[in-house]
Amino acid sequence: MNSKAPDPLRSQTSGRFRGKAQGAFLNEEGERLKQVLGTVLSNSQLRPSTHLLYLQAPEIAAKAEPGQFVMVRTGEDHEPLLRRPLAVHRVSPLSRASELSLLFSVVGRGTEWLARRAPGDTIDLLGPLGNGFDVRAHDLLLVAGGIGIAPLVALADAALAAGAGVTLILAAPTKDDLYPTELLPSGVELHLATEDGSAGEKALATDLLADLASGFDQVFACGPLAMYQAMSRDTSLKGKSVQVSLETRMGCGFGVCLGCAIETRHGMRLVCRDGPVFELEDIVWAAVKGGH
Repeated sequence: MNSKAPDPLRSQTSGRFRGKAQGAFLNEEGERLKQVLGTVLSNSQLRPSTHLLYLQAPEIAAKAEPGQFVMVRTGEDHEPLLRRPLAVHRVSPLSRASELSLLFSVVGRGTEWLARRAPGDTIDLLGPLGNGFDVRAHDLLLVAGGIGIAPLVALADAALAAGAGVTLILAAPTKDDLYPTELLPSGVELHLATEDGSAGEKALATDLLADLASGFDQVFACGPLAMYQAMSRDTSLKGKSVQVSLETRMGCGFGVCLGCAIETRHGMRLVCRDGPVFELEDIVWAAVKGGH
């Protein structure tokens, strides 16, 4: 008799996403995941290796929440085979969204293909996926390291529209790597930091936290793994709700392949299904690999 011990992570996943014919899937609320062809409206090169892509995709934009993501097919004829997870950068208009934007770095064959898309082209999207930010405070402190600004602009847009205050630490290695500040929503209180001092303070994003964190009940961050590890040791954040958005390799994006499992203080969790947003203190950072 051929028997195997049950996989605890697989048992946690069972029933949460159920397959249907022709590759359709239902989420844990029984809703069918949206797979649509988004039409490219514009594709701008913001920096040498950073693009901002606007798409007409009302079926996804209308439901997307800050912190969620989409799985993007980055090629034709299933080459490359796997989709690429990209954070929802922005939706518009906020009241009845029909457009969404994606901010991404060009780092390989798939994103090179994406960077070449022109207005009128269509791109296969699946989403929105994952769990977004859980906002419980009236004044928010956002911390963005490099391309980590991607999911935080949607959060800033939504928070400002709800009457909340938003302070943003925006950091990058040099001024040429910074997200263009003119694209940020008006009303954001901005603090700039670059590693070489070419814009703002000569500092890392985490260097500015000690002076700012005390004035906020909630902090929201997205950036490289080293930034999160430094934040986990920062005493100024102790006792606060600090939510971080994780980036990791994903196979499916909705909890079936189990390829994005991470260790937390509550057991193994999937970044795609249980995240990508987690409380900073819940992650076992010594066991996490990769990141932005």
